Amino acid sequence: MTEMKMVFRWFGHDDPVPLKYINQIPGMYGIVSALYDIPVGDVWPLDKITKLKQTIEEAGLHLEIIESVPVHEDIKLGHPTRDQYISNYQDTIRNLAKAGIKVICYNFMPVFDWTRTQLDKQLPDGSSTLVFYNEQLEKLSQDKNNLALPGWDTSYQKQELQALLEAYQDKTDEDLWASLSYFLKAIIPVAEECDIKMAIHPDDPPWSLFDLPRIIKNEQSLDRLISIVDSDSNGLTLCSGSLGCDANNDVIKLVKKFGQKNKIHFAHMRNVKILDNRDFEESAHYSATGSLDMSGILKAYADSNFSGYMRPDHGRMIWGEQGRAGYGLYDRALGASYLLGIWEAFTKE
Repeated sequence: MTEMKMVFRWFGHDDPVPLKYINQIPGMYGIVSALYDIPVGDVWPLDKITKLKQTIEEAGLHLEIIESVPVHEDIKLGHPTRDQYISNYQDTIRNLAKAGIKVICYNFMPVFDWTRTQLDKQLPDGSSTLVFYNEQLEKLSQDKNNLALPGWDTSYQKQELQALLEAYQDKTDEDLWASLSYFLKAIIPVAEECDIKMAIHPDDPPWSLFDLPRIIKNEQSLDRLISIVDSDSNGLTLCSGSLGCDANNDVIKLVKKFGQKNKIHFAHMRNVKILDNRDFEESAHYSATGSLDMSGILKAYADSNFSGYMRPDHGRMIWGEQGRAGYGLYDRALGASYLLGIWEAFTKE
């Protein structure tokens, strides 16, 4: 069987899903996590990384991949202060390598990470899920002085958020590409020295929101990304759900192309149901519940001899579970078993 490592997102001791339950999922290799109490831009201390790793290993799981090490906004904006933040990022890479980390997932989305308009949309079967409805977004856009969406970083104070949005007001996609290029040319050599793979996550959703530039969104942008620095350490987190919610993105084609180039270091497997008007709903992993051919995507990974890390991405809330939206135990555990079953069928000799 091709060596693929199934991992599960865990948010630390505050996560309502305990490690011992994750370890009970058949075929689960490890955890993908992060240090959530370190301010963005600061160096991650080695002792805290080591403590996190020890906690996970004591539960019978591995920690070899981090999601994510956030990129400070000054780096994205190209401010003069970026060099210090890049230096800190380089030191964090070195410390993670000392703790045995192999892959670092990151993103380059300005201001906001993944964006949904509702986290608890009830589906006909009684489960609840994350959705993106433009009608809800448009209502919010009418008052940009009071932007707030579920899932966004609530650490920003109102004035801080407004200042950030104003700082990006005149920034174009090309400006953001220039900042990303500067960043990669500084960190990839360090990643190479440390034998770490950097894996950028696509924008989610893969189009501009609130006039902010977004640049990691399709095949052309992924091509451009990997061409900035030609290195095994400069690669991708290929998220089927993020890219797949745009019907113009052929996820199977993307996996085949970048898998054959050995550029996919981390696979996020999520199904989405694409609706009209660029609306979408996150669905169960099972292909028939959404718009993506999950089996076809896995076949593309198997055919490219994928040996990286894979995780069942966001899940619905099912069976009365309460917890972090998108990150409950039950539906993601079902997803992991579904993915592993298909994987075995494709790869077992």
